[in-house]
Amino acid sequence: MKLARHSQIIRLINEYDIETQEELAEKLNESGFRVTQATVSRDIRELKLMKIATRDGHSRYAVFQNPDRELASRYIHVLKTAFVSMDTAQNLLVIKTVSGMAMAAAAALDDMNWSEIVGCIAGDNTIMCAARNSDEALLAMAKLKKMLEEDSGS
Repeated sequence: MKLARHSQIIRLINEYDIETQEELAEKLNESGFRVTQATVSRDIRELKLMKIATRDGHSRYAVFQNPDRELASRYIHVLKTAFVSMDTAQNLLVIKTVSGMAMAAAAALDDMNWSEIVGCIAGDNTIMCAARNSDEALLAMAKLKKMLEEDSGS
């Protein structure tokens, strides 16, 4: 559950200008995560979030330095933790996950912005990733398989 919550936090701070721990806790609660301010405070430390200035003079949470590599590493970890199996059905890549992890894994895939994937829809343990055609679905499947295999050695 912690990985799913961390994935959702990253998604939320990338989508919204969240200025306070209370705002983040509210967004998490709206997303179905029951959290306290103390939990959010710990998550902020663990994720190494920092506040940055916005154009309008306010501040918002952001991932601490080198977000691309750090986020990619976290997304791979979420995907590895969640992954069970995958298959294609025409232009769809269907990914099975452990129960309760499909939304976190789908958010990670969406945030990785793969050109092969138009978008993902997640249930409890299944993700349906839409590709433009069957060739792109196969490419996404191969890319995910390679990423999971390469990372398993570390």
